[in-house]
Amino acid sequence: MAGHSKWHNIRVRKMRQDLLRGRLFSKLAREIIVAARLGGGDPNANPRLRAAIDRAKEHGMPMDNIERAIKKGTGELEGEQYEEVIYEGYGPGGVAILIEALTDNRNRTTSELRRLFQRYGGNLAEAGSVAWVFDKKALVVVDASIVDEDTLIACALDAGADDVQRKDSTYEIVAEPKQLNAIKQSLEQRGIPYQLATITNLPKTVVQVEGEEARRLLALLRDLEDHEDVQNVSANFDVPDELLEEMGEAA
Repeated sequence: MAGHSKWHNIRVRKMRQDLLRGRLFSKLAREIIVAARLGGGDPNANPRLRAAIDRAKEHGMPMDNIERAIKKGTGELEGEQYEEVIYEGYGPGGVAILIEALTDNRNRTTSELRRLFQRYGGNLAEAGSVAWVFDKKALVVVDASIVDEDTLIACALDAGADDVQRKDSTYEIVAEPKQLNAIKQSLEQRGIPYQLATITNLPKTVVQVEGEEARRLLALLRDLEDHEDVQNVSANFDVPDELLEEMGEAA
């Protein structure tokens, strides 16, 4: 899972760029709107909303924006009606791709995503085609240079983590989704900053992809993540380090 691991680091970098471009706040707001619509506007009684608000705050979203999104979700303010849609497909090299989207027009989003897959030699698939490849997990990434392994393992396991692994210059903490908040709090209490803390889909197996096929795969993943309706993209791939760095520089 080396390639998958490095991809998360590139996504952290890309999130910072998206923040500067104004893209990220729109996606964060959509998640808050949907979370509030489905579970109510009280984050203490709505874990999904609490997680969405925490993520928005981590990325510097102003409280006015957060509160406005909550009110749109609860109906106190007029706003768009977003629908949750899961898309499944195959990219170059037969890589399984799972997409979580929030859209106000399912037909438009489906058509646009299908064209992206076709552009890079992939295809959208039927529901259930690739979802089985992934497990829904909490993932927390910590810079390995700021904490020793024993300290981090003790901290993570005390908070209910399933596993801690060294991946190049970072540690990855993996847990059940419900443990994400406890792990974040445990790290914060010990003054250990994290690069990424999210609920994601981790692949059970990975596919090796190289050369031009790998470039097309990475370009497809980049364009999928850039789509305004797409919230999360997961894929089960491993590609050479130099291509990942090339992708990171081009993001």
